[in-house]
Amino acid sequence: MNQPKYRELDGKVVVITGGGGVLGSALALSIADQGTKVAILDLKEEAAQEIAKKINANGGTAIGVGANVLEKESLIKARDIIKEQWGSCDILINGAGGNHPKGTTTKTHFFEEDINPPEDLTTFFTLDPKGIQFVFDLNFIGTLLPTQVFAEDMVGKKDTVVLNISSMNAFRPLTKIPAYSAAKAAVSNFTQWLAVHLAPVGVRVNAIAPGFFLTDQNRSLLTQKDGSLTPRGNTILKHTPMNRFGEPDDLVGTVLWLMGNGSKFVTGIVVPIDGGFSAYSGV
Repeated sequence: MNQPKYRELDGKVVVITGGGGVLGSALALSIADQGTKVAILDLKEEAAQEIAKKINANGGTAIGVGANVLEKESLIKARDIIKEQWGSCDILINGAGGNHPKGTTTKTHFFEEDINPPEDLTTFFTLDPKGIQFVFDLNFIGTLLPTQVFAEDMVGKKDTVVLNISSMNAFRPLTKIPAYSAAKAAVSNFTQWLAVHLAPVGVRVNAIAPGFFLTDQNRSLLTQKDGSLTPRGNTILKHTPMNRFGEPDDLVGTVLWLMGNGSKFVTGIVVPIDGGFSAYSGV
């Protein structure tokens, strides 16, 4: 393990949903270096346990627990497992989320000739409501339910934190993905609402809004099989002043700051981590 820099986090119980994914696992590994006890929750229990093994092999403390963020009973079961081993949660990171093809249009814009589209063309008017619902639920309800389950135990404790994962889509909705953009906008709004609601009991609530990071979900949209950029990938980098995609470790410093005492008077904010994307008008 590395020498902890945020000593106030030592011994804290941290729960990370979606912790088996690319970004969630990177956060789990780095947070464990601060002496925390990290519970990695993921729908894919094996993925969560694999990250926990890496942390434990490196001298940290972690467990991997299977959990569905859309099923409250599943989350309660995971909470009970964690409490039995370590006690109640101090810090919750709502990392579970994602998009789905059924919440995505084929084209960036709608044209008059698309009014009667072929079966392989999805327009706004032919989007599947069930696909929209799935994306919204995964991102928003999948943030709300874990917070209900784990943040209740934070009441009466000191230095407790809820950290949500929003997105650049919440600031500037991207073409083709209306469901994901709307869901992440809901996460940002919920972050602000919950920060106000829980302020009297000392629970701080903030969010980060990552820009464009290469993950298993979007790699095929941004890069070709040979590693070169797709047209969409090129467009994104042209609008990112730092001219690169984010690396998982780029999230770590901001996340640790929001978890620790350096931000003890900070609540209700959404921090862009985007290489300047949100600041650039394209001109």
